[in-house]
Amino acid sequence: MVYRVTEARLQRDRVLRERILDCALQQVAEAGFASLAMTSLARSAGVATGSLYRHFSGKDEIAREIFTRATDLEVSQLRQQLQAPGTAAERLHRGIRTFAARAWHSRQLAFALIAEPVPGEVDACRLHYREIYAELFSQLLEQGNRDGSLQVGNIPLTAACLVGATAEALVGPLSPQAIKSRAEGDSAADFEQVCSALLEFCLRAVAARLD
Repeated sequence: MVYRVTEARLQRDRVLRERILDCALQQVAEAGFASLAMTSLARSAGVATGSLYRHFSGKDEIAREIFTRATDLEVSQLRQQLQAPGTAAERLHRGIRTFAARAWHSRQLAFALIAEPVPGEVDACRLHYREIYAELFSQLLEQGNRDGSLQVGNIPLTAACLVGATAEALVGPLSPQAIKSRAEGDSAADFEQVCSALLEFCLRAVAARLD
């Protein structure tokens, strides 16, 4: 007799898989990818460690899925701002500010997504998403040249520079060392200082006109 997996069993497996990923994302959001361990993850998900391997090949696959899901959300949020009503310059301003604000709100997770050392498969995903971000900026820069609110020559290169500038400007302030320093009361740049400097640099780079 051939054993057939029922739809109810498949649904339970899907629910458990989602719970494991939710718990894994919570671990990364609290302490980065370095904190992700199968034993502690199994404990937080309420399953045996061996059960994790029924759904994932190992920790690297879980890390890749977490990275993809979290970054997909950030791409979606940025796309929403860049494709909203207004001139291209206005949308660029809103998009970068929203991205920076979301990163500042979830600093540990943002640092993990942007700069934390990760397994090779996850690092490949990071490079892929940088291209996606650059394409979003490229589309906006083309629109800005058309509506006159931006003046950009080499659009692909400028778009890549915007991605790099945004990421690099946030890495230091979002780093675990900076988070610890602020928690201890040491003087450090706050969100408005960082965001204002980032916006000034990016908007000047594309000769933005904000009326």
